[in-house]
Amino acid sequence: MAERVIPLVDLRRADLPAQVPLHPSQATGLLVDTLGRPLRDLRISVTDRCNFRCNYCMPKEVFDKDYPYLPHSALLSFEEITRLASLFLAHGVRKIRLTGGEPLLRKNVEALITQLAQLRTVDGKPPDLTLTTNGSLLARKARALKEAGLNRVTVSLDGLDDAVFRRMNDVDFPVADVLEGIEAAHAAGLSHIKVNMVVKRGTNDHEILPMARHFRGTGTTLRFIEYMDVGATNGWRMDEVLPSVELIQRLQAELPLIPLAPSSAGETAERWGYADAAGQHDPALGEVGVISSVTQAFCRDCNRARLSTEGKLYLCLFASQGYDLRSLLRGGANDAEIAAALAPIWQQRKDRYSELRGTLPPEMSSGGRRVEMSYIGG
Repeated sequence: MAERVIPLVDLRRADLPAQVPLHPSQATGLLVDTLGRPLRDLRISVTDRCNFRCNYCMPKEVFDKDYPYLPHSALLSFEEITRLASLFLAHGVRKIRLTGGEPLLRKNVEALITQLAQLRTVDGKPPDLTLTTNGSLLARKARALKEAGLNRVTVSLDGLDDAVFRRMNDVDFPVADVLEGIEAAHAAGLSHIKVNMVVKRGTNDHEILPMARHFRGTGTTLRFIEYMDVGATNGWRMDEVLPSVELIQRLQAELPLIPLAPSSAGETAERWGYADAAGQHDPALGEVGVISSVTQAFCRDCNRARLSTEGKLYLCLFASQGYDLRSLLRGGANDAEIAAALAPIWQQRKDRYSELRGTLPPEMSSGGRRVEMSYIGG
C-alpha cells in the first residue's frame, strides 16, 4: 500500500475573493463557461463531519479525534444556504444536491430541505432536490426527509459482505443497517433511489456481482464509481482502479446488459439496462450505471458547481481553491450584487482535470494541492 500523504497546508483556508463587478448585470438564467458548459447542478456540503472513515475519502489516520473540523460559527446558516441557492437558481441551476461529510449529521437538516423546496427555477418549477448519504441514519430520517420536500436520495454502499463493508467504513458499521435505510427510503416514497459503490481493485471488486444481483429488479439503481484521486490523503494508486469497461464485462458474463441513452445532459453515469430473453431492456429489471471519471472523463459535459460548508464556491471536484461567497453574504452585499459576482466566476471556468490527468505535472496530479472530498462533497 502506498504511503498516505498528509497535507501540510489546510486548503479549506485557501480561497479567492468573490468580487462584485463594477457594472453588475442581471441574472439571465443561462450561464456558460469558457467551454460552453451551462450551470445546471449545485452541490451543497452542509457539514464537513462524517461518522464513517472510508479510506478513499476520510482515512482514520488523518481524520482522527484531533482533526480540526470547522466550528459551527464558520458554517453557513440554513438561511444563508437558501439565499445563495435562490441566486444560483436565477442563473439556471435546476438540481440541488445536499452532501457532506454526512449531511444527515447536520442538526435539523429537514428544516433546510423545507426552505429549499420552496424555491423555484427560472421556469417556475421546484428544483430537483436530492441528497447523498452513507445511509447510517436514513432509516430514522427517511420519512421526515420526504415530508420536508426531498425528491430523491443516493446511498453510498461499497459491498454486501458485512466484513468487507465494516472494513471499508472503518468504524465497524453493519451493512444491514444501511439496507434498512434504503428500504425505509422506498417506504417513505422517495423516488429514483440510487446506490453508489466505489470500486477498489483488490478490496471490494469481488462484490460487484453480489451487489448487482441484490438490487436487480428492486427499483433501486446501482452505480459503480471508479476509485478516484480526490483530495490529498487517500493514498490513491492507479493500479487500484478497476476500469468501467472491465466492470461491465464482468457483469455481462452473467447478467446481459444493453446500453441506454443518457437521461439528461451532463449526466455523470453511463447507463446500462438489464436485458430480457429477447435482448431488449426490461424496465422491471432496472439498470446499472458506471461513473468513469478516471478512464473515461466526462469533463466536457460537467455542469456542476460545489458550495462548501462555509460558503466557498468550487468549480471542480479536484479544485485546490474556492471563491469566498460567505464574505459577501456577511459583508452586506445585496442579492443583485452577489448574483453579479457569481456570473464571472462561472463564465471564466475552464476546469477539466480528469481529461488532463495524464498530462499534468506530478505536483498537480498527486493530490497534494486539492481539497478533500469530505469538505466539498462528491
